[in-house]
This record gives sequence, structure tokens and C-alpha cells, in this order.
Amino acid sequence: MTTAPPTFEARPLRGVRCIRLSVLTDETTSPERQREADDKIAAELNIDFGSGDALREAVDLDVSASTFGPFDRPELGGWLARPAEYDALVWWRFDRAIRSMAHMHDLAKWAKQHHKMLIFAEGIGGGKIVFDFRNPVDPTSELMMMMLAFAAQVESQSIKDRVTGAMAAIRRMPLRWRGGGRPPYGYMPAPMPKEHGGIGWTLVPDPDAVAVIERIVRELLEGRTVSAIAVGLNADQVPSPRDHWAVTKEREKGGKTGGARGSHVVRDVFKWTPAVITRMLRNPVLLGWKMHKGKPVRDAEGNPIMATTEPILTRAEFDRIGAVLDARSIDNRERSDTDALQLRVIHCDSCKGRMYLSKPTKNGASVNAHYKCNSSARGDACELPANVRADWADDYTTAEFLRLFGSVQTTHVIVVPGYDPEPELRATLREFEEHQQQEGRQKSKHAARAWQERADALDSRIADLETREKREPQRIVTPTGRTIADEWAEKDTAGRRAMLIEAGARLEVKRGTRGGWRKLDTRRVRFTVKGELDPAAEAVAATVADVTAEKTGTDVPPAPGSAVRLAEPAPVPAPDEPVRELIAA
Repeated sequence: MTTAPPTFEARPLRGVRCIRLSVLTDETTSPERQREADDKIAAELNIDFGSGDALREAVDLDVSASTFGPFDRPELGGWLARPAEYDALVWWRFDRAIRSMAHMHDLAKWAKQHHKMLIFAEGIGGGKIVFDFRNPVDPTSELMMMMLAFAAQVESQSIKDRVTGAMAAIRRMPLRWRGGGRPPYGYMPAPMPKEHGGIGWTLVPDPDAVAVIERIVRELLEGRTVSAIAVGLNADQVPSPRDHWAVTKEREKGGKTGGARGSHVVRDVFKWTPAVITRMLRNPVLLGWKMHKGKPVRDAEGNPIMATTEPILTRAEFDRIGAVLDARSIDNRERSDTDALQLRVIHCDSCKGRMYLSKPTKNGASVNAHYKCNSSARGDACELPANVRADWADDYTTAEFLRLFGSVQTTHVIVVPGYDPEPELRATLREFEEHQQQEGRQKSKHAARAWQERADALDSRIADLETREKREPQRIVTPTGRTIADEWAEKDTAGRRAMLIEAGARLEVKRGTRGGWRKLDTRRVRFTVKGELDPAAEAVAATVADVTAEKTGTDVPPAPGSAVRLAEPAPVPAPDEPVRELIAA
């Protein structure tokens, strides 16, 4: 169909071959198919696209025509800004160019202003469509374009409604996955087993992704921070969730992200970040739940609808990971940008505030690093701010810690997870309260009924969770045959700092007196430890007292309640161990 019989040009027209794809995996509208159709109509109408470096082509992949108009697309928008370089724009079909009347109106206005041809290789009924705006007096092309744009917009809305309805129905089907698009990290699509109907797709664990999740959980429970875990994953070039899917589909890693409308930032790879790891570990999809817009999809009884028969985590494991993340978020972050042994350990005796490492310089070199009271930075006033040489304080703390606990045997603690319904109960209650805020806003009976059904479902789930009993975790403690001194000798500064913090160590420093001191005045400092190591310290003291009594002949009773215990992370399991065993360890 044409608005006017096209005339074969004596000289080739300069054309731009236009290609657009909403989804990169859509094989039915692949770039190759679009190029073939464009080349065919170009040969028929004597249109030349150029070649080599002079090739005129606008390729916009993974760009929605409903969202981005012609002028907002990265490559096509650039060509539309340079109308003097060509005579015609060629598309395969109408929907490759526009999907709304507003966008078509803008494109037609531009073509009329710049006297261009807009050509579609396959129009309604399969025939070509040629809109020739080189004659500004003829309004036929513009009228026909607006009529076809209306039809395209109606078709686009119809398709959107059908897809939305189908996706909503699939979300309510247990174990059913929609099939297209990227699955949640940790899972991959697989044909639905016959015992569950054999129709459509479901999700099963992705072995490669699960191995990464196991590593993250293991390192998290060993005490590493989320930031350190992200650094390690990037150093080992482990693909992030977005790049993992690209590798699975044999595509290039990286891609576009962010940017203002019509523009974007292109990255070679998408890296692991603390936010990516935290968001992944807190996502209930690890429980196998279906999620929609950040909320669980629930059945009529309020129970989460499952997307798989093989969830990666149990509820107890998921809650334990969440508790670790919560604890780290309360001003408990590990510092990797400092070599201060006693950060969070050393305090000013006067104001009880933390002291921080300071490294003054002389002639460009650091001299006499020291810890100092930092009350002014907190906006507080300290009457007697303390200041002490860092090497003196570190040596003293090290000597005292090892004197008290160096011979203490470390232990291997295995935690058998319990179950606490409280976290899910709180989350479901928040979801119910948010839902209640929409009460009475429904204008139709159908919407009011749907609102009530969800309210009843959430209420049922809350009632069910309220009846469940809490089961405490169990700790199995076995000796490792190693001492704290052994562990201390093998760790770096950050590891030793973690041991001090774990033990509840605290060094308080008083303000010094003037004079040419050549060593630490021990009258200024007080070292204490409060926590799991208290009984161990008592046991060591009792042993020393017994030995002393034996040598001196005096009778000293043992310290009451003496015991030796120290919780240490479990050894790193083999990579093929299941994730719940890793978490239990």
C-alpha cells in the first residue's frame, strides 16, 4: 500500500536503515531479518544505505517503542538530528518505528519539515508503505500516517493488556514460571515436571549461581563484611547476577545502565557491590517464594506461592543471614582502610569516647603515629583528652591479651539452626498494614472484592504464624587443638582487631604527664575483656594460681565457675557441600 505510486529515481536516494528490537532474545524480529527486509525494499526503490565507514544505519537494541519515541532513541535520535545527510528512512514494519499516535505525529511533522521519505517494507496486508513528504503541498501522507498510528497504538495496548493478564494468571499458579526474561539469581528455568502437570516452565537451582551464594553465605558467617565479600568476588572475576545471566545466554557481559532520558552509561561488566549482595540475601526468592513488585505473591489462605520445589534456603537459614546483616548495620562495620589495631578497642578514660589513629608527617614521612581522643569531632567536650603513641599502646594490648588468653584452646562451634516465626510475622503484618491503608479507595465492586480477598489471605497467614512455636538453635562445641596465640600469630592486623572486638577487649587511656617518657607509663592504661572469654580468663588465672601454689606450697582454691570456651567459625567446607550444611557450620 502506498500513498502515491513511487517513482523510480534516476539517482539512488540516500537512505538510513532503521532497526529496533525491544527484547534482545526476540528471534522473530531479529536484526538480521529486519536488515534483509530493508535491503529488499531499498533495492526496489533505488535507495542506497552506503557501506563501510559510510554505512547509514540506526540500530537500537533492547529499546521499547512504547517507552522511547524516535527522537529519544540512542542511534535513531542521532540521525534525526542530522537530516541533511540522507533522503529517506527505511523500517521493516510500522511497529519498528512507533507505537503511539503522539510519536507518529512528531515523526510526520519532522518529515514534512525536512522533506523526507518514510518507508516501511511490510505494511498492512504485507505490502510496502511509502510516505513521501518531499511535496509539502500534498497532505495525504500525513493523514495516512495518523490513521495507521492510531491502529498501531490500539494494537499495542491490546497486546499489553493480554500480556499483563497472562502474567497475572501465571503468578497465581504454584511452581509456574513465565518462561521469558531473566529468572531470580540462583535459579534457572526448566520444563515443568510431569508430576506437577508438565505444562509450561518452573524454576530449579542454578548450580553455578548456588555455588556463589554458598561462598557468600560462608564468608558472611565467618565474619567477613559484605564490602570485603564484594571485593573478593570482583577480584576473582565472578560474574555478578546480571552478567551471570548474560554468560548463561552466551552474550557479552556489561551493557547500558542509568543515564538521562534517551541516553545511557555503558559498562564493560556489572560488578558486585555491597548493595547487590545485601539485596540478594534479603530477597525471599531464596526461600522459593514468588515475588511481585517487592512483595510475596500469596494464595487465598495467605501462604506464599512457591516458584520452585527446591528452595535454596530454609526459613531458619534465611532468618539467620538476615540477623547477621542486621547486626552489621548497627554501627558495626569493619574498616578495611585503616591499619589501626585498636579501632573500637581503645578509649579515652576521661570522656569514654573512642580514640582514633593519627599519623602526623614531617618532610613527607609519617612520624610517631598515635591514638588521640576525638571528642571535638563528635561535638563533645573532653576535660582531659588522652593521647598515646600507637606502638606503645598496641604492644601493651597485645601482651596483655596473649598473657590472659594466649594459652586458651579455641573451639569449633556448629550451630544447628532453630526456627523463629517472628521475622516472617512482622513482615506479613507490615504488608497487611500497608494493604489496610488502601481500604475504601476501590471504586468498583470487583476491585473491592479483590482488596478484601487479599486482606483475608494476609489475616489468615498472620493467624497461622501466631500459632507456631519458636525453636531455639543448638550449639555443638568441640576443641580445635589450637590456641588463641596460634590464631593471633597467623592473622593480619584486621584479623587481630576482629579477635579483640569479638572478645570484648577495651583499653582505656588516661591523659599523660609531661616529660621525656621513653616507654608507656602503665599507670595510664587499663585493659579489660568482657564477653565469651571471661570464664576462660578465670580458668587461666586458676591454673596459674595452682602452679604457684604447688611451687610455693600454699593452698589456693580454684576460681569458682572456671571454664574454657571460645566460639570460632567452622572450617571452610568443601565447595560441593549443600548450602544449609554451610550455614549450620
